[in-house]
Amino acid sequence: MGSSVLDRFRGGLIVSCQAFVGEPLFGAEFMTRMALAAKQGGAVGIRANGGEDIRAIKRTTGLPVIGIVKRHYAQSDVYITPTMKEVDEIVEAGAEMAALDCTNRQRPDGLTLEQFLPMIKRRHPHLLLMADVSTVEEGVAAARYGADVVATTLSGYTSYSPKREGPDFALIEALSREVAVPVFAEGSVRSPEEAARCLQKGAWAVVVGTAITRPQDITRAFCEKMKEVEP
Repeated sequence: MGSSVLDRFRGGLIVSCQAFVGEPLFGAEFMTRMALAAKQGGAVGIRANGGEDIRAIKRTTGLPVIGIVKRHYAQSDVYITPTMKEVDEIVEAGAEMAALDCTNRQRPDGLTLEQFLPMIKRRHPHLLLMADVSTVEEGVAAARYGADVVATTLSGYTSYSPKREGPDFALIEALSREVAVPVFAEGSVRSPEEAARCLQKGAWAVVVGTAITRPQDITRAFCEKMKEVEP
């Protein structure tokens, strides 16, 4: 199954369909409709948060899903699928792949990446693992310890990675040279041109969220740009 899912993703667009509590589109019903619209537009997969959303999106779209569970724990900055509890929820919901924070930051369960990734592989041998990283070194380590995919998701979100406006093209290019597993470009991809450039830099696939599925942020970008013009 793993190779067939990765083959379906190759060269394609994966749309991240997520909304936070209190936002107008929060809830499985809205995110499922968003995912269906993404499928109609040509998306090859969906990234979704939480078991309810994952199940509904898979049932409605039939697309492969990269599942995450965002959960905050005390004394840890890691909140994207931070422990085995969240991994189990993703598997139970039926996602083909689980994405998790694979940065150097301390995990809430105290496990190192070298311990955690093999543990997941033993417990869920058919589950593909996507390592969300912020640096080349983190990507190399994640691939070494068992990640099937390395993604640039967390570039700019750790205190030690460079802050930037757009996609981290340098990280995409460097990871594509340094790791033998597919590299997914994710983070601050705001236009079709940037998505295409990610592929040119070596990305296997591109994940886009805000620029497609968060209308309040899209609207805000238009409004802020228009305010720069003197009436």
